[in-house]
Amino acid sequence: MKKSGYLVAILAVSAVLSAADGKFQLSVDSIMRGPKLVGYPPSALRWSGDSRRLYFEWRRRDDDETSTWVVEAGATGLRQLNDDERKAAPPAFGVWDRLHRRVLIVQEGDIALIDSVAGTRQLIARTAAFESNPRWARNETAITFSRDNCLYLVPLTGEGDRLIQLNEAGPKKRDPQPTDSQKYLEQEEGKLIEAVKEAEKRRKKNEERAEKGKLPFLELTERQTASDLVLAHDERYLYALVSERATNAKRADVPRYVTKSGYTETTPSRTKAGDSQDRRQLAILDLRTRKQLWASLEAGETPEPERGVTEPQTSGRPPKPRREVQWSTPIVSEDGKYAVSTVRSADNEERWLVVVDPETGKTRVLDHVKDEAWVLDGWRSSRGFLPGDHRFWFLSEREGWMHLYIIDVADPAAVARQLTRGSWEVNSAEVAPDGRTFLITSSEEHPGEQHVYLLPVEGGERTKVSSMIGSSEPRLSPDGKMLGIIYSSSNRPPELFLMPNRPGAKAVQVTVSPSEEWLSYRWLEPQLLTFAARDGAQVFARLYTPEMLGAERRPLRPGVVFIHGAGYLQNAHKYWSTYYREYMFHHLLASKGYVVVDVDYRGSAGYGRDWRTAIYQHMGGKDLEDVVDAAGYLARAQGVDPKRIGVYGGSYGGFLTLMAMFTTPDVFAAGAALRPVTDWAHYSHGYTSQILNEPQDDSEAYRRSSPIYFADKLTGALLICHGMADTNVHFQDSVRLVQRLIELRKENWDVAVYPVEDHTFEYETSWADEYKRILKLFEENLLVTS
Repeated sequence: MKKSGYLVAILAVSAVLSAADGKFQLSVDSIMRGPKLVGYPPSALRWSGDSRRLYFEWRRRDDDETSTWVVEAGATGLRQLNDDERKAAPPAFGVWDRLHRRVLIVQEGDIALIDSVAGTRQLIARTAAFESNPRWARNETAITFSRDNCLYLVPLTGEGDRLIQLNEAGPKKRDPQPTDSQKYLEQEEGKLIEAVKEAEKRRKKNEERAEKGKLPFLELTERQTASDLVLAHDERYLYALVSERATNAKRADVPRYVTKSGYTETTPSRTKAGDSQDRRQLAILDLRTRKQLWASLEAGETPEPERGVTEPQTSGRPPKPRREVQWSTPIVSEDGKYAVSTVRSADNEERWLVVVDPETGKTRVLDHVKDEAWVLDGWRSSRGFLPGDHRFWFLSEREGWMHLYIIDVADPAAVARQLTRGSWEVNSAEVAPDGRTFLITSSEEHPGEQHVYLLPVEGGERTKVSSMIGSSEPRLSPDGKMLGIIYSSSNRPPELFLMPNRPGAKAVQVTVSPSEEWLSYRWLEPQLLTFAARDGAQVFARLYTPEMLGAERRPLRPGVVFIHGAGYLQNAHKYWSTYYREYMFHHLLASKGYVVVDVDYRGSAGYGRDWRTAIYQHMGGKDLEDVVDAAGYLARAQGVDPKRIGVYGGSYGGFLTLMAMFTTPDVFAAGAALRPVTDWAHYSHGYTSQILNEPQDDSEAYRRSSPIYFADKLTGALLICHGMADTNVHFQDSVRLVQRLIELRKENWDVAVYPVEDHTFEYETSWADEYKRILKLFEENLLVTS
């Protein structure tokens, strides 16, 4: 104990000296300064069409907002753009042409065209209404865009003021229906009076002429809106993604108590799991014949499950009705011949890639995935046609890992060809400007690393380009010679680097985001390890020990298990963590003698389909076992006292913390549940229904997965922290649990509320208050000497 006291005194003196000479002081207040300390990462890389300049978004620590920056391809001339330059610079988000020179953007509700080489900005459409969804048309000599539920076509050849309206969309108008008496009088009047007959003939002729000159229109019901409109490149067919509002759905709004008005106000939020959901359908309008129809996925187009994928388990669940599906906006080939759409079953267990026949609305299945749990698709942007080709590429988890596939849409007998394979994940893919190469990032080297590879579109050997250990997110220049890379390591936040596009090339750092104060500290590369779970699976984790910081362990040998949020997220890796405040907090805990482990439990990202779906129908099952086994690892391999282990986490991590404290009370002495889900029936439908199905269909899955049903088992010390303005996990979740704890007469718990905070805290004072409470919880409950 004397030795420990000397150590505390030495650390205290060191902290004072560090503060005096401007070096970093390891404390909760200092850590929770967040971006003011570690900086804001650069983002949204985009090259000029001549490959000479790289633009990006960046916010320096002391700036009030994010700005646009530019650097020359040779990593020189870094500067911030002024307001006038920024307007003519390539935007962070837009629709590029094939040569990656011109880009269409929506700017303050208007459509503009930016020439990234000339540095010019041309306003295409500027009205009081709001324009959206710009796309290239007529071999990139015109554009289309939406306005007031209409689609417009605008040539770029000097006739920019001539708008061609292609369709009108809106609620179907209902004419008043005459009574039988009114019909009789109308018929008799036409027989008796010649002038009435002539007037009726003229009316019909005028209607026929008006109909011929009338623009095609899309007929929708009052609950339907066209959320996206796509004109095929041959200008024959219009594809409309139509959203149909759900009936009787009830939205859970979030009250805000600290407001300018002084009155309680509400923020619109979401429905809860199992409630009625909006439906997405695909309408097709033939602009020549004016015929409208709806795309359909026929029952006969649901082939047998892929080899190795089993039928859905239905034990404990009633039979399902005929399956509903959700459509996506189609991607149309350059010649307009083929439109490919993604269709997902409403129960999340099937996904189809289909070619839509615009004449009949029928579909031909290109690829079908069926999963007994739920289908995980690659990001919507990670798919498309090869330039000037009928081959379609996409990411899919159909073989158990996320990989790249390609299929010839023009060949009815074609099957998808797998271009990458192995027990690793393709995280992103895009077609290089040459149209002959894919630029991909993957975890092929190691589950905890993300590297850049080049892959021929015909398949074959991959060429690894990046070499820095960590994560590299690339943006290839249009000429294919240079790479802009957002790179980070486990102890350095993301920065912009430039390097030639060849293996072994040197990467030059362009930005420096953290403060000199932060850089002065010796931040650790946490030890990345695996431990065996009870079923033999190898679980990846990050480890922090006092010895790594040159400190000594407390004689009482305390330990802490950290649980990351989101569920499907990876945190045990070799690059910068989105939980960087926790990363620094773990340094603080280790400096105080704690051993900390940060675990990628079952359900985490990066480890394939089986790892991801192990939580199906039971959150708080396999994932919690991994957390408990992490505590066992601390005791077994790190010498931690098994009676002095704490646990904490936020969001999904807060949920698992509650499950740990309630269902394994003998394992954890104290736990801090931050913004936790306490009852999955109260969370969002999109996330929860794919894992637990719907509560009215699978109530048992919800009961065994919701901490509120196990609150009676609490024995350890519990801290609950929640932002009252949380629009993700509603504050109501914690309120209901608090009421349950009161009714159960539980005493060893506390709650801290943050009136102005949403799901992710904004104010450093809130962060600091929360983590001081967590530290106090561990100090008071893991270091007791009774």
